[in-house]
Amino acid sequence: MASVSPRVTENVTSCRIVSEPVVSATVFPNDSTARMEEDMSKKFWCGWRKLGLALCAATLLPLTAAAASAPAILVLGDSLSAEYGIARDAGWVKLMEARLRAERLDYSVVNASISGETTVGGKTRLPDLLARHHPAVVIVELGANDALRGLPLQTTEANLRSIVTGAQQARAGVLLVGMRIPPNYGPDYTERFFALYPKLAGEYKTRLVPFLLEGVIARPDWFQQDRMHPTAQAQGTLLDTVWPQLRPLLKLKAPAARAAER
Repeated sequence: MASVSPRVTENVTSCRIVSEPVVSATVFPNDSTARMEEDMSKKFWCGWRKLGLALCAATLLPLTAAAASAPAILVLGDSLSAEYGIARDAGWVKLMEARLRAERLDYSVVNASISGETTVGGKTRLPDLLARHHPAVVIVELGANDALRGLPLQTTEANLRSIVTGAQQARAGVLLVGMRIPPNYGPDYTERFFALYPKLAGEYKTRLVPFLLEGVIARPDWFQQDRMHPTAQAQGTLLDTVWPQLRPLLKLKAPAARAAER
């Protein structure tokens, strides 16, 4: 959600790419501003993609055959999924990896979440991520930064539609993760934003987490000083909120694979 000191955490097994800070300001764009933001995002991520591939080639350890063949879960999110303000490997996405192993679910996890990310950024990056990782499941946790910037709801909805349809066309299951925002822009904007997620989930027949922070919002002590980002203590509860909707999209290891591990 935050747009200060964002950290890129596209993490595939041992490969992690960290960006320089990119500071974003709250804006009230018209249509031409939204188009300019999309053009700038495309140029920015084109450069980072080339650099990221070079870094991965230099640092990624060889994957085992099992890891290379495991279907991927792609997490396309913002700071709530990018371990903003907490220790590395303490976020709910990392905890999800441990739960997958504990439940003998043979999936790799690609965390392509970025602090400060908007839906247009996710839409711009998605085609490359789909082409590289061929995910079986895409978790979409985006939209909060759009609302905090006061972006038009029509723009956010159009971008989310593009993300969902792109993932479905790639034959990935989709899990939409919704968000509530403070009523800074009035109850009408706030409620219409919250209603976007069930609306799209119903239309595209995706799984839905209505509100990621549902299990922690009543615990002020589980939030960082900005009162927006959960602490490390809250990450397990975030995973518990996501898991019931994610689990039906996953398959157990084949019996032969389980027998081979014994």
